[in-house]
Amino acid sequence: MNGAPKLDRLDIRILSHLQRNGRISNVALADAVGLSPSPCLTRVKRLEKAGFITDYGAHVQLEKLGSIQRVFTQITLSDHRLEDFSRFESHIRKVDEVLECHLVSGGFDYQLTFLTRSVVHYQSVMEDLLEQDIGIDKYFSYIVIKSPVVKHYYPIEKLISDQD
Repeated sequence: MNGAPKLDRLDIRILSHLQRNGRISNVALADAVGLSPSPCLTRVKRLEKAGFITDYGAHVQLEKLGSIQRVFTQITLSDHRLEDFSRFESHIRKVDEVLECHLVSGGFDYQLTFLTRSVVHYQSVMEDLLEQDIGIDKYFSYIVIKSPVVKHYYPIEKLISDQD
């Protein structure tokens, strides 16, 4: 964490509450974590300054906006030099339809999540990527039919453990 403050159990509780409800008032947050408002706000500001809290936002129910299609895509690059990975990542960052891009180990190089209007829109995006000559050798698409579990928060308390 390079100079970042060490987190204690109160910091973890603050982070946990804020990721579930970023609009919570400081008074309610302080009450939820067992602090008075002033020390709670001081801790939140310190967590923001240290980069533990990077943003606040709203979770939008995208399906209410109209038809959407989520697609998981596995991509294998044709070459595996550092510059090949850098070129691919630099370009893929600019694609609005890409929600996530992960370099992974295993039988392919990248796992991407696309969000598009339809399968036809997704295919158009992929065809454009293939034309860009960014090193894609092959790709496999997995159309999401249903997402019974999508969490917008992390189990911070379970990720930070002294038992490991």
